Amino acid sequence: MQHGEARPEAVDPARPLTEAGRVAVRRVAERARAAGVRVDVCVHSGRLRAEQTAQILAGVLGSVNGPEPRAGLAPNDPIAPTAQWLRGFGPDDAVAVIGHLPFLGRLAGLLIAGDENAEVIGFQMGGLVKLVPTEDHARFSVAWALPPELA
Repeated sequence: MQHGEARPEAVDPARPLTEAGRVAVRRVAERARAAGVRVDVCVHSGRLRAEQTAQILAGVLGSVNGPEPRAGLAPNDPIAPTAQWLRGFGPDDAVAVIGHLPFLGRLAGLLIAGDENAEVIGFQMGGLVKLVPTEDHARFSVAWALPPELA
């Protein structure tokens, strides 16, 4: 999930979510809950806007572990360590990664197409995308995407 809409850095250097950003993330989370989505593990980049997004998502969907910061999810961090970490989960584990562009786009490219430069999905602020692993966990496929305007 890409974080929700945040205040511009010129207005607030901490870049918290705007009210519209909070509303959109909550709407997406509530729609996901209504569809039976659950979260076992919820991680975020540690930046305020991602943390606030994770708190809303985990609060609505519930989470075995509350949202936790995870190193390596910043916009320009290398994606291989996160991809390897995600491949270690089982097919029934529900992991939410809340982060930023271009990181999420590159991560999806690697997981889906095997190429971090492949543009396989367009993330939107506050949008939720579900990826499912192949049997060998080498690749993933897109199960669905829920942009805020459809929630």
